[in-house]
Amino acid sequence: MPAPVQSTVADHTDARPAEADGLPAPRRYWSAAAIWLAMTMSVLDGAIANVALPTIARELRTDPASAIWIVNAYQLAITVTLLPLAALGDKLGYRRVYMVGLAVFTAGSLGCALSNSLETLTAARVLQGLGAGAIMSINSALVRFTYPRAQLGRGIGLNAIVISVSAAIGPTVASAILARASWEWLFAINLPIGLVAIAMAAFALPRTEGSRRPFDVASAVLNALTFGLLILGAERAARDGPVAGGALLAAGAVAGVLLVRRELRRDAPLAPVDLLRIPIFGLSIATSIVSFTAQMMAFVALPFYFQGPLGRTAVQTGLLMTPWPLAVGLSAAVAGRLADRYRAGAMGAIGLAALAAGLAALALVSPHASDLDIAWRMALCGLGFGFFQTPNNKAMITSAPMDRSGAAGGMLATARLLGQTAGAVGTAVVFHVSGTAGAPSALGIAAGLAALAAAVSLSRLRLAPRARPLPPDEVGSEAAGP
Repeated sequence: MPAPVQSTVADHTDARPAEADGLPAPRRYWSAAAIWLAMTMSVLDGAIANVALPTIARELRTDPASAIWIVNAYQLAITVTLLPLAALGDKLGYRRVYMVGLAVFTAGSLGCALSNSLETLTAARVLQGLGAGAIMSINSALVRFTYPRAQLGRGIGLNAIVISVSAAIGPTVASAILARASWEWLFAINLPIGLVAIAMAAFALPRTEGSRRPFDVASAVLNALTFGLLILGAERAARDGPVAGGALLAAGAVAGVLLVRRELRRDAPLAPVDLLRIPIFGLSIATSIVSFTAQMMAFVALPFYFQGPLGRTAVQTGLLMTPWPLAVGLSAAVAGRLADRYRAGAMGAIGLAALAAGLAALALVSPHASDLDIAWRMALCGLGFGFFQTPNNKAMITSAPMDRSGAAGGMLATARLLGQTAGAVGTAVVFHVSGTAGAPSALGIAAGLAALAAAVSLSRLRLAPRARPLPPDEVGSEAAGP
């Protein structure tokens, strides 16, 4: 295996294909729009199904526990395929894998809309998840090749805004559709959007040459077993106790050990453990996992906190949750510009410190607090998280070699999902010990994790080179276009 090196954006500019430093305008804008449409669909479908579960369970005459698989099947299919599909993108070219993913997702949406039983709907959701896995795993690589180097931070920031806004409006979109139509339209609406996205992607997405490395089927199987068993075991342990999920967790751990031992012997492994040897990449992944754990602990605990000790209704809870994702979108736009000029370690530490302060303030809020008292604390959390996320994502993507952009993007998405899973399980454990009255404790733990992530982010300053000043012509060009 080649000796690992600490990489920067400038290290890999020569590795770009003919479309050297991003796409020219206006093709760049069409490419970004195709990427955003696909991400909007995949993120929305992760949120709208949650809102519709009671309605779907009732109309399909199934119990709520079984209906949960409508959500779990989608998330599990994404998680176990992220790294294999990212490796396939490195091998075959990102545009090709992305477009196939779009087509599969759209076909899965049609299957969901036509389903008349829990079994067919779950199968269609798995198909949707496979398509979403391709979209999410290749997303960051395509952003890297779409935007010029001087505007990459802005591109990643805009990408973060699309994701956060999609997550924020998911429940609203679902409620609006269910108020006017049957649940099948939650999925049918993806058909025209998917077809438009496919048409735009066909002519606008950047064309990259694949590495033609052989695809490692054995590693793909071990990867699926590792993440699938660990996630199922964690969910089972959180729901029924550690003994119930112990066997699955142990089997997942064994598969993980076998996967890592196999991948360490390979030059370009499917599970890119070799990239973790790049100091900036490894620390950025660690920061991402810990920060998303804190975020998800808060997201799971806050509804119980608002509707329990703080005495809010379900509608009020939804409104009080809104400032966080809106603030993420606002700060991500600012952070995207700054990430092209300043170091990710410092920006991440500032953002995560703000997140920790906001979470601590929420944990200590008075039971008689006004909505405004709660809203500014939620907004502080969102501002901090958005300010951290964009430079951290850029550090992960640009520290990897250009021909491993897919692998880096797959790791980015996997780190997010692992953190979110750990956060959900962590909050479930707190609730198992102290009931929903433990919501403030979960928020306090989340604040501690955010502070830990800030310290990890700060440690990158001893490794990261100072960002180069932009030449005047690049500064001027950055002011034009998205």
